[in-house]
Amino acid sequence: MIEVKNLGKTFKKKVAVEDVNMYLEEGESVGLLGPNGAGKSTTISMISTLLPPTKGTVKFNGKDVFKHPKELRPVLGVVPQEIALYEELSAYENMKFFGKVYGLTGKELEDKIQETLELVGLKERQKDAVDTYSGGMKRRINIAVALMHDPKILIMDEPTVGIDPQSRNYILDMVRKLNREKGLTILYTSHYMEEVEKLCDRVYIMDHGQIIASGTKEELKSILSNEETVTIQVEELKKEFSDLLSSQQRINRMMEGENEYNLIVSKGEQLLGEIFDYARQTQVKIIGIHVQTPTLEDVFLHLTGRKLRD
Repeated sequence: MIEVKNLGKTFKKKVAVEDVNMYLEEGESVGLLGPNGAGKSTTISMISTLLPPTKGTVKFNGKDVFKHPKELRPVLGVVPQEIALYEELSAYENMKFFGKVYGLTGKELEDKIQETLELVGLKERQKDAVDTYSGGMKRRINIAVALMHDPKILIMDEPTVGIDPQSRNYILDMVRKLNREKGLTILYTSHYMEEVEKLCDRVYIMDHGQIIASGTKEELKSILSNEETVTIQVEELKKEFSDLLSSQQRINRMMEGENEYNLIVSKGEQLLGEIFDYARQTQVKIIGIHVQTPTLEDVFLHLTGRKLRD
């Protein structure tokens, strides 16, 4: 449905995106993951024809979207990272305005407003000004606007940033329903790995402007199939303890979190004795140790050396 080939963007000699290759099949939900500054939003802006590339192509059903933007734009919905609403207007007034921009009129417009407000769970609040809404409600209206014209493809750029858990779960359930029940093709970026685990069939991992890994969740996890993750929860981080762990050659990678250390080690390695010895030597209080098979976030850490939220 969408094919991206060797896509690149340079701003004043600074390379933001370099040789990105990816595709979306009809009806798929695809995740695009990467730390801040990885190039995700720039890539999305090019795919949605909002930003011309320095090089490469984006094709929709075989046609170059930059030469033929009218082929893609009518069937594309974009949910931007920032709230793109007139907050002094009501939700209904926003929906009516954007619906007219999409070319909807009369009964078709009114029916679509009510249908979409019902979908995002804000029909009862439609006459209230958007600036009276919570962050989660604004996000839901932001999504509603992108759905007004029944797009076939929905691009969502971190749609749950900064909202409460209840609204976040509502949005995730809604996105999954749109994909699985209505067959909407979705490209989804997020700072929350568990969202991608829940929503996406395939995942692209991006760092420093390039795609560094791609595949199904199972294929990506197989990158660490011969390894396991050891999480050490401590009362406080100490440099002396960190240095001892870093010097242990049987630890393939170590990352520090909030009062915890995440180690990736080869399966079968017996390191618990050394870990407790290091803790005694440096007077570090261990609260808990958890050993598990690698998760998608472990793969991300292994490939980028950075947490998704960094």
